[in-house]
Amino acid sequence: MDERIKKVISNLQRNNMAGYFVENRKELLNLMALLVKKGEKVGWGDSVTLEETGVFDFIRKGGFIFYDKHQPGLTPDEKREIYLKNFDADTFLTGTNAITLDGKLFNIDGNGSRVAPMLYGPKQVIVVAGINKLTDTVEDAIKRTRQIAAPLDAKRLKKDTPCTKLGKCIDCRHEQRICNDFVLITGQFIKDRIKVILINQTYGF
Repeated sequence: MDERIKKVISNLQRNNMAGYFVENRKELLNLMALLVKKGEKVGWGDSVTLEETGVFDFIRKGGFIFYDKHQPGLTPDEKREIYLKNFDADTFLTGTNAITLDGKLFNIDGNGSRVAPMLYGPKQVIVVAGINKLTDTVEDAIKRTRQIAAPLDAKRLKKDTPCTKLGKCIDCRHEQRICNDFVLITGQFIKDRIKVILINQTYGF
């Protein structure tokens, strides 16, 4: 573990959030098995990192009550019900757009369904992130999210926004804009409610 990662974990702890470091997917899933108990209600926010690391497959097959909004054939109302159930989850799983060296989490969301449960509701929130998500400052975190993560995510979601064509954010007002909620988490009232797992590899956008 290099000094930069040690600093992030130390600062997360100072901000009342738990910090963990793993080398690879195998170590990540072993840790997840310790943090999430069988039979728990588990919700999640959209995350390429959780897909790439196999966390979604682990939860689907692991004996949990999974609030899975990607079930085929869901109506908009049924999907909304799942979003609301996330607030009552024992565990909410998500990635993050950026983590600063002073232990803060920055995210941009389209409709708030990912960031809202991070802020309130679930008994614990587990954030999984590759080391590519580390940034020096909040300003760097915002820049990284707007100019790298958001355009790639908009493209993944097949949006027709300018950033999908230009490869960068121009602060558009397009009706399909996904950059609506800018959320900086600087700490927690409940110690270790948010647990951040850093993987020593590159994952997600």
